Amino acid sequence: MNEVKTNGRIRVVIVDDHELVRGGLETILGLFDDIVLVGEADSGAAAVKLCRTVHPDVVLMDLVLPGGMDGAEATREILRACSGTKVLALTSFSDPELIQRVLRAGALGCLLKNVSGMELAAAIRKAHAGTSTLAPEAADALVQAISSPVETHADLTQREREVLKLMVEGMTNAEIADQLVVSLSTVKTHVSSIIAKLGASTRTEAAAIAVRAHLD
Repeated sequence: MNEVKTNGRIRVVIVDDHELVRGGLETILGLFDDIVLVGEADSGAAAVKLCRTVHPDVVLMDLVLPGGMDGAEATREILRACSGTKVLALTSFSDPELIQRVLRAGALGCLLKNVSGMELAAAIRKAHAGTSTLAPEAADALVQAISSPVETHADLTQREREVLKLMVEGMTNAEIADQLVVSLSTVKTHVSSIIAKLGASTRTEAAAIAVRAHLD
């Protein structure tokens, strides 16, 4: 793509091996004044190379890609190379293993490709702000992965369980603070502790683990 003037807009890269999908996403993103497409890639390796050059704010990452580097591995490499970049998985598959892998790699959320344009734009804005989005279908896929509760040794306090329940419901830290009538810094401390105790890499993964383990 030619160099794009961003003018403070959220800079997005699309990673998908289907040209029609990329074109459709480009059309959707063009409807929103605060979002701009700065690049496209059709493989994991190409995505990593592109992101090292343009340093996007948000990457829309397909999970199944050709060339030996899937979406999870590409996500891990992009986040390692590009400080500040957020990855939002966008896939046709509600495969629990794929979703788990990309969340563990550091993706901030996961949406299915049947998401509406408004929902996609909202998820991009949330990702840019550091907030996760997990589609209901993706959460359901995680729940269905295991028929019985996952065993965990997480020793969560009662307050941490309250915070975790609200995380699973999709609340931001600020919304949790308002709900529990505590400071934002207190919520951040609880969230960090929850992530560590659950052995998660991200806030989103912690919420997904909670859903699977029936901790909420």
